[in-house]
Amino acid sequence: MSATTPTGTSAMDTMRAAGAEARARIRTGFDGPTSGMAPGLVQANLISVPADWAFDVLLFTQRNPKPCPVVDVLEPGQLASALAHGSDIRTDIPGYRIWENGVLTDEVTDATEAWEQHPDLVSFLIGCSFTFENGLTEAGIPIRHQAAGRNVPMYRTSTACRPAGRISGDMVVSMRPIPASQVAEAVRITDRFPAVHGAPIHIGEPSQIGIADLGAPDFGDAPVIEDGDIPVFWACGVTPQAAIQASGIPFAITHSPGKMFITDEPEDTYRQ
Repeated sequence: MSATTPTGTSAMDTMRAAGAEARARIRTGFDGPTSGMAPGLVQANLISVPADWAFDVLLFTQRNPKPCPVVDVLEPGQLASALAHGSDIRTDIPGYRIWENGVLTDEVTDATEAWEQHPDLVSFLIGCSFTFENGLTEAGIPIRHQAAGRNVPMYRTSTACRPAGRISGDMVVSMRPIPASQVAEAVRITDRFPAVHGAPIHIGEPSQIGIADLGAPDFGDAPVIEDGDIPVFWACGVTPQAAIQASGIPFAITHSPGKMFITDEPEDTYRQ
C-alpha cells in the first residue's frame, strides 16, 4: 500500500507532481543545469535521430551500457515519454543541441521547429548520474558543483566505446571531487544505480584515462576541488554526443550537457 500524506495524497503522487512542476518551470524559461532539481526523481540524457539511424544507436547503447543505459525509447514521432505524464520531449529540457553531419549547428531552448523538420525522429532517454546525487547528499557527501551553482564538469577520455554499425566514439565522463574519507561510500551508493551509470569507472589520476587538464573540462564548468578531495569519474550520457561527432550522423538532437529531462520516476525505481 502506498504511503499517504495527511490529506490523502500518496507519496508517488507527490513525487510525480514535483516532476510535472519541474518540467513546467523549464517550459516557461528555466534554462540552467538540472543537478539538484526535483531531488529523488530520475533524470535522463537525450539523443534523437532519424529512424534509419535508430538501430545503430540502439546497438551502440546495448554494447556500451555503462555510459549509455537506456531508460526509455520513444517511437518515430512520439513526443511524450512513458516516464513523465504529459511530457513533451521538444520543450521539457532546458537546452537542446542540433547536430548536422556530426557538427553542432545550433543550441536552443525549444526544439519544436527542429522536430517539425524531421518528424520521424526516434528518441532515446539515457539514465543520468544526477539521479544518484540525492543519495550522495543524504549520506553527507558534498556535491561541489551544486554548492557552487555550477554545471558538473565532463571530459572526453581515451577510452574507446565498442563500435556499433555506423557509430563509434570515445567515452565521456563526469567528475565529482569527493573527500578521500568518503570515496568508498560514494562508490557503494552509486553502484546500486546501474541504470544511471552505476559505480565510477575511474578514481584518481586523470591522465590514466586521457584527461590532460582537470581544470579545463570539455563540457560543463570548471570543477571546484577542496583540499583532501579525490577526483572520481563516472561514465556519462554525453558519450552519444561524442559519437555523433566521430560518426558524422547526418542529423540529431540532444540535450545540452548538464540540462536533463526530468521524469516522474522515483530514484528507487532503479536502485538495486
